[in-house]
Amino acid sequence: MIRKALSRVPGIGDWDEDPLWATFYDWTVEHPRAGGALWRVGINSDLSRLYKAAAEIGAQPAGKRILDIPCGGGVALRGLKPGQGVEYVAGDIAQAMLDRTMRAAEVRGVADQVVPEIADVGNLPFDDASFDMVVTFTGLHCFPDPARAVVEMARVLKPGGVLTGSALFNDTGLRFEPMRRIGRLASVLGPGCTSNDLQGWLAGQGIADVVLEKSGAIGYFRGVKRT
Repeated sequence: MIRKALSRVPGIGDWDEDPLWATFYDWTVEHPRAGGALWRVGINSDLSRLYKAAAEIGAQPAGKRILDIPCGGGVALRGLKPGQGVEYVAGDIAQAMLDRTMRAAEVRGVADQVVPEIADVGNLPFDDASFDMVVTFTGLHCFPDPARAVVEMARVLKPGGVLTGSALFNDTGLRFEPMRRIGRLASVLGPGCTSNDLQGWLAGQGIADVVLEKSGAIGYFRGVKRT
């Protein structure tokens, strides 16, 4: 499964459905002023970093193929431009998430470029080297096996393609440890990883030129698959 679906608090962390937490997260991203304040107070992070990372999607030329896994409610769609001419595959384990992504795509005027797919990040239903870009925003920390997720995302990425995303890391300070523990108890979070873990996994899958920058509890990363 992409994310744990064993929430001990109904509606909080049922990732195979449409949990309350996902709705709250999407709301914060779509409301820069209020959401930005919540990000600063809650996780000491700059929300504009997410917007900047997602903007790279809009730089992909026509004909390129992009995978967004897990797409969640479609927050990364903010980077996709109307008429851009790419194929944007939105992958998630939950049909409810895909439905929300498609509603968001309609609002943004990009639905003609978005293809929703039920997809398990531990066993992606796509061919090797079939995407020019893979994006995974705030997903790794939710996966039950983040190392396996990296293997799969790198597998479907073409040589020269970009893998980019963000995650809550386990080595961002003791201040955030209570949040991580509570998140795991509620099954909102999986085991997660440290920034060093991720860099090692990426290197092991041929992802080079990795840049990883932390912003409070979150880290943003980007690398390119070796040709």
